[in-house]
Amino acid sequence: MSDMRADYILKLLEKDERLDGRKLDQFREISIEKNIIATAEGSAKVKLGKTEVIVGVKMNFGEPFPDMPDAGVLRTEAELMPMAHPDFTSGPPGEDATEIARVIDRGIRESESIDVEKLCITKGEKVWSVFVDFYPINHDGNLIDAGSLAAIVALKNTRIPELDKEGKIDREKLKNPLPVMHFPLMITVGKVGNKMIIDPTFEEEQVLDSKLSIAVTEEGKVVAMQKSGSVGLTDDDVDNMIDIAVKKSKELRKLIEDGKKTSK
Repeated sequence: MSDMRADYILKLLEKDERLDGRKLDQFREISIEKNIIATAEGSAKVKLGKTEVIVGVKMNFGEPFPDMPDAGVLRTEAELMPMAHPDFTSGPPGEDATEIARVIDRGIRESESIDVEKLCITKGEKVWSVFVDFYPINHDGNLIDAGSLAAIVALKNTRIPELDKEGKIDREKLKNPLPVMHFPLMITVGKVGNKMIIDPTFEEEQVLDSKLSIAVTEEGKVVAMQKSGSVGLTDDDVDNMIDIAVKKSKELRKLIEDGKKTSK
């Protein structure tokens, strides 16, 4: 992005304005589609403005961790494909993909969203492993929030396959819902100068001083945070960002329940 373009964006933000006409605390239009992948046990597509992501959930057998012999396993991965943005390259997941996957995973894990003990098949030997795969289709900023929303919607609609008489997975028969107990949502708040914004576009992300991604449960409890950016945050900054995240998480949660679009 040119210096002239960056300066223009910064001057707008100083006046509490944005390129697309939104308020500083306003989401782009959001839409959610459930169960879009026929071969997955759960899936969702989320659009935040021009940002578009898909999450698929697969269930498979696995071994439990030694320190949790009676608990299922959650694994979250992200793949940033070149078709989604010119900055993405082919090959093994890089640092950006790893960070996105870890942040989304942390919100689900730290909220104890999934009752992993109900995923135990044989203690110490066999459990269900839940694989959450994140794929951006188009990147125009705020991939973490889009991915987090898509992940929790996909998990909420995941069904566990039945086992046949030989104990093998029958993916044609999806039986019980995944035991999802909590529904954390990630809200990323960006700071530039003394201004706070949510749902930044790709261009806005380039001028931010710092970002704080905050996972919030349905009770308004903060369960995880991830800071990025080169400029530090004061205690007051963090408190303000948390207040914004808790407020906006309620808005997103209502969207999930109603299944409607929003740009409020």
